[in-house]
Amino acid sequence: MASSSFRLTHVLIILALLVLCFLMVLFPAETWHAGVRGLSIWWDVLFPSLFPFLVLSELLLGFGIVHFLGTLLNPLMRPLFRVPGSGGFVFAVSCASGYPTGAKLTAQLWDQKLVTREEGERLVAFTTSSDPIFMIGAVSVGFFQNVAVAPVLVASHYAAAFIVGLLMRFHGRTTDSTAQYPTPSTASGQPKGNRLLQAIHAMHQARMADGRAFGELLRQAVSSSLRLIIIVGGLVVFFSVIMELLVQTGWLGQLYRMTEQLLTWMNLPPALSQSLVGGLFEVTLGAKEAGGAGTAVPLVYKAAAAAFVLSWGGLSVHAQIMSILSNTPMRYGPFLFARAIHALIAPVLVILLWVPIMGGSIRPVMSDSGALPHDMSLYSPDAGQIVFSGLAVLVGVLLVLLFFSLLRTLLIRGRFQK
Repeated sequence: MASSSFRLTHVLIILALLVLCFLMVLFPAETWHAGVRGLSIWWDVLFPSLFPFLVLSELLLGFGIVHFLGTLLNPLMRPLFRVPGSGGFVFAVSCASGYPTGAKLTAQLWDQKLVTREEGERLVAFTTSSDPIFMIGAVSVGFFQNVAVAPVLVASHYAAAFIVGLLMRFHGRTTDSTAQYPTPSTASGQPKGNRLLQAIHAMHQARMADGRAFGELLRQAVSSSLRLIIIVGGLVVFFSVIMELLVQTGWLGQLYRMTEQLLTWMNLPPALSQSLVGGLFEVTLGAKEAGGAGTAVPLVYKAAAAAFVLSWGGLSVHAQIMSILSNTPMRYGPFLFARAIHALIAPVLVILLWVPIMGGSIRPVMSDSGALPHDMSLYSPDAGQIVFSGLAVLVGVLLVLLFFSLLRTLLIRGRFQK
C-alpha cells in the first residue's frame, strides 16, 4: 500500500514538472521577468541580510562563543522553551537576519550534538521568523508607505513567535530531552558554582574540540554559507516563476475567488484575498499586495494580512527549511504546525495591539498629505544599512536574553538562601 502511494506521488510530481516546463515554453517572456524579479529580491534583500550572519554564526560556533552564551542562557531557555541555552543565540541571529537562519544554526547544533531531535524541532519552530529590517524597510516604508505600521507589525510578529515557542515546549514531552546529549552546563569536568566560569570553560572546551585554524574555519564558513545562500536564491526564483505562471494561466483566480468567499463569510474585506493567496507562495508578493489592497480597506486589516504572510513565510521559505532539515533527523511536520499557529496568532495580536500602539488609527495606507513617492514601493535598504542594523538587533536581543537569564538565576539563588 505504501509502495503504491509512493509511486502515485512520484508520477504526480513528474506530471507537475512536465506541465511547468510546458507553461514556461508557452509564456517565455513572463517566465524571464519573474525569474529576474526573484533574482533581484535575492540579491538586493536576502543576500546582504543572510550571508554575513551565516558566516559570523559559523565563526562564533567554531570559537566556542555559542557554547559560552549557551551556558549563560540555559537558566532562561531550558524552563521556558525546553531547548538548551544555545537556542537563545539561534533566536537572536534569526531576529537579526530572518529565515532560514534559525534552521541552519539548529542543524549545526545537531551536528555538534548540542540538541536532540525534539529540541531541534522546537527550536526551528519558533526561531523561523522575519527580520525587523524587512518588516520596517521593505514592508512598512516600501509597501505600506507608512512607517507607523512598523511597531505593530514587529511587536505582533515576535510576540507570536514567543507564544509559539511556549506552545511547542509540549512537543515531544514524553521523551527525556536532556538524556541523549549533555548541554554545556552539565558536561563532565565543568567547574562548579560560578556560571560565568562554567561558560568560559565550555567555550574553551568547544574551541579545543574544534581545533581548526582561523583561516580554515573562515574558508569553511564562507563555503557552507555560500552553498546555502545559493539554494535560497534558487528557491526564491523558482517560486517566483511558479507564481507568475499561475497568474498567467488564470489558475490563481480560482484561489482568489475561494479566499474572497471565505473572507466574506468571516466578515472581513474580500480585497485581502490577493495578499493572502500570494503570501501562501511568497512573502514579498503577499506583503506587497497587502500594502496595495486599496484605500477602502482599513489599515488595521491590511496590517493583519501582512502579519499573516510574514508569519506563514510562504512555500518558498518552507522549501528552504525542508532542504536544510533533510540532512538531519528533524521532521518537517512540527515546523509546518508551528507556522500555521504563528500565522493565526500574529493577525489576532495586530488587532489587539492596534489601539494601544496606533491609537485606533484606520488611515488609508496612501494619504493625500505626506504620502511617499510612488517609487518607494520598490524600496530596499542598502547592504551596509542591513548589516549594521542586523548587528544592532543581534547584540540587543542577546543582551535582553542575558539580562533575564541573570535575573532568573539571581531570583532562584535568593529563594534558596531564604
